[in-house]
Amino acid sequence: MKNTVQSFYGNRLRVRVCGICVHDDSLLMVNHQGISEGDFWAPPGGGIEFGESAEGSLQRELAEETGLDISIQKFLFAVEFVHPPLHAIELFFRVGCKDFTLKTGSDPEEGSPAIIKDVRLMPWNEILALPPSHRHGIFTLVDHPSSITALNGYFKI
Repeated sequence: MKNTVQSFYGNRLRVRVCGICVHDDSLLMVNHQGISEGDFWAPPGGGIEFGESAEGSLQRELAEETGLDISIQKFLFAVEFVHPPLHAIELFFRVGCKDFTLKTGSDPEEGSPAIIKDVRLMPWNEILALPPSHRHGIFTLVDHPSSITALNGYFKI
């Protein structure tokens, strides 16, 4: 699976949008397979398509991955990820949602295996308990996952 992800997304710059959705003491997270060895948990999001706005892309991606209809509250921060063959610029937005009826979506890219394994609101202590290789690199930027909404600026991970 990892080779499939690298062949599909590798050796090109990918611009992504990601949603930070906090509900009670939990963060909306998606578990992907094939990104690394084992599980890989990250806030939901995906690539911006040509001609699509960042906001429109974020609403589409969250609907595809989680089944949620979200409202975009504000831009938080940007992250550059360069680990050849993967290179991504990720724009993180704070998002809200009224109804948390989640469904595990599917990877929308045709011709590639589905990479989404699970979608859920993950409590802060569960995020902390994940091995660093099983969670998005943004969590290395904060002392506690709940501080993720206080980030602003441009980061390289």
